[in-house]
Amino acid sequence: MTPTGPDGPPPAASEPAPRTPLARLAELHGVAPGYSPSPGRTVAAPDSALVAVLAALGVDASTPDAVGAALALHETATAERLLPPTLVSWGGLAPAALAALPAGTRLRVTTEQGESLTEADRLPPGVHTLHATAPDGRAAETHLVVAPTRLPAPPGRAHGLLVQLYSLLSRRSWGMGDLGDLAELTAWAGRTLGAGFVQVNPLHAAVPGDPTDPSPYRPSSRRFPDPVHLRVEDVPEYPYAEDRDRLAALLERAGRLRDGVLRKGALIDRDAVWDLKREALEAVCAVPLGPGRQAAYDDFLAEEGQALEDHATWCALAEVHGSDWRDWPAALRDPRSRATAGARGELADRVAFHSRLAWLTEAQLARAQRSARDAGMSVGLVHDLAVGVHPDGADAWAQQEYFAADMSVGAPPDAFNARGQDWGLPPWRPDRLAACGYAPYRRLLRALLRHAGALRIDHVMGLFRLWWIPEGQPPTEGTYVRYDAEAMLAVLVLEASRAGALVIGEDLGTVEPGVREALQERGLLGTSVLWFERDWDGDGLPLPPDAWRADCLATATTHDLPSTAARFTGEHVELRDRLGLLTGSLADERAAAATDVREWLALLARLGLLRGPSGGAPASAEEAEIQAVHRFLLRTPARMIGVWLPDTVGDRRPQNLPGTWDEYPNWRLPIADAEGAPVTLEDLAASPRLHALIDVVREDGGPPGAPGGPPEPPSRVP
Repeated sequence: MTPTGPDGPPPAASEPAPRTPLARLAELHGVAPGYSPSPGRTVAAPDSALVAVLAALGVDASTPDAVGAALALHETATAERLLPPTLVSWGGLAPAALAALPAGTRLRVTTEQGESLTEADRLPPGVHTLHATAPDGRAAETHLVVAPTRLPAPPGRAHGLLVQLYSLLSRRSWGMGDLGDLAELTAWAGRTLGAGFVQVNPLHAAVPGDPTDPSPYRPSSRRFPDPVHLRVEDVPEYPYAEDRDRLAALLERAGRLRDGVLRKGALIDRDAVWDLKREALEAVCAVPLGPGRQAAYDDFLAEEGQALEDHATWCALAEVHGSDWRDWPAALRDPRSRATAGARGELADRVAFHSRLAWLTEAQLARAQRSARDAGMSVGLVHDLAVGVHPDGADAWAQQEYFAADMSVGAPPDAFNARGQDWGLPPWRPDRLAACGYAPYRRLLRALLRHAGALRIDHVMGLFRLWWIPEGQPPTEGTYVRYDAEAMLAVLVLEASRAGALVIGEDLGTVEPGVREALQERGLLGTSVLWFERDWDGDGLPLPPDAWRADCLATATTHDLPSTAARFTGEHVELRDRLGLLTGSLADERAAAATDVREWLALLARLGLLRGPSGGAPASAEEAEIQAVHRFLLRTPARMIGVWLPDTVGDRRPQNLPGTWDEYPNWRLPIADAEGAPVTLEDLAASPRLHALIDVVREDGGPPGAPGGPPEPPSRVP
């Protein structure tokens, strides 16, 4: 998500001490009675927010008597409970909570594989069931998450590309980048550029609309990818579709759509692309599968089970009743109702179509990752997990029991945004997650990691706490709700270790004390962006490279920030001024931006980084500065170095401008050069400017500890 500001001083560690019964009740349920917007300052959460959030957690706090009854009930339940619903074991060691059980308590563990054990120590990784029976007759059955103590470090330093896939058009794509383009990009970047990874935006399924929300961070489903990313011609059944004239006409229309973006300055139109692809895919999916393909598809259906059936059913129902399930006939709002089962039968052909699309998209994702690894990439694809889902979409419908009703996730007011932020995403209920052993979270991670060398977790701080906003209230009237961070991390480490994947946490903005330390302890990498790396506790000047952390993905910018060229030219300030987004005067904003750039350029010059590639003649001043920025990143001990693909050709425009909706074409821009002309994948591959920048990354950035490379990061024992 959009960071609320530079990674400045952390908030005060303590929150206001609860002084009222309502505040005590809230804290017992993980609801913060207040928060710290800045060091040394605390703000109490409104009572109305505490009451509403507790209600969303199934706790009645509407009156003083109700609060008293809820406190008494919680005290009784806690006294009678043997164990919490989920426990964590790091490295197979018995959880500390077991030591507090009454003497003589009998334990039995049923492992994932069905084996029955009488010891809760040295267990294999997995999510097991722990049975406990106390001498007084009390019994408990709890989920036991056994995870490795930490994920291993990346296999040496790697550099890679960061790209929003829709923005990367080739001469074969249908008006937006697709999975065929991604496979081409990984093969070329691995073989020609020596890249170790390619990080993409979330490829989650979108909520269809008129128009569809183009943001990849408000998906219908995080579990299943969006078939709009399919390369239709790469589907094996495509050559056998009967209506060739129809497909030829669609290809011609797709070509006109692509040319409109690349040659006539049109914006990427996801809905127009999908209209063409859906029609083509309906013809392709009418082709019967061969025996081998049918067997593979049957295996996919069996493996995905109820989750896929729910997703495909929602897609089919949305075609009939609209994409907001809350406006459907009442009986269809329940995914388990008899009416829904009947509708699924009536729409069996459409359910089958959407199930087939999920399988085809999964196959092309797998192909893109194979392409990356075949090209020698040490990591391959880095997929992106959005922080939440759209309230109208498939996940919110199918998993209603796990989402907090009438709540939205956002960010509290702070020094950079006095009004706070509302992201419009319903939060998961921490109590329901714990009760089921984090089953939906585990299934989600397993699906995303299936074809990934690494996973980026958007707003990774959400594993610890999220800002809940009651429906109809501004973000200022919300409060934090805590999650069991140890359990969330354990599940994440378990699933990533099973997939042999890295995890990168997006930890920009204000980060609660202790979060980065907890992530590092478990082997998760953070995210460090050049412009935010300053000595916030000291003189505020840019951090020298040896002061950066090693366990991170280091980049010059992100999809939510200005391009590096725009930073150096100050064009990002002019853009915000044209759109009325400046909080101060244009002169003051220009001066602040110029000071920021001047301080960084002074450090780059002092380190001798402002020079031409390989000691040759300097490039243009702009290119020399962008190259110097990347030389700087390579001087840090960061284990991964990310190059924003639009930076390689001097693109001026951000892909997303926070704080705008219709005012700016967020998520709809193709990659463009310094003059604003769209650049195809083929153009990128032939770009001298791109190759000059990548030569800098390859020549100046050997593996940590190598001659001319960055210092060796301190070793950490897994």
